[in-house]
Amino acid sequence: MTDDMSGFSKKTKLDPEDFYKSEEGYIFFTEKYHLKRGYCCKSGCKHCPYGYDKKTDSFINK
Repeated sequence: MTDDMSGFSKKTKLDPEDFYKSEEGYIFFTEKYHLKRGYCCKSGCKHCPYGYDKKTDSFINK
């Protein structure tokens, strides 16, 4: 078995405008970060620019 990890994507460094922390210490990704990522993860993110509604498991047209 090889230890070559070249098939795995590298984690990208987050820019300061990609997220913010709440007073409780939770990390919230901004709309800018989600658009940079390029797809919806369907986790019901607070700043989802894709219009995903976790309650109905569907996308709302914006």
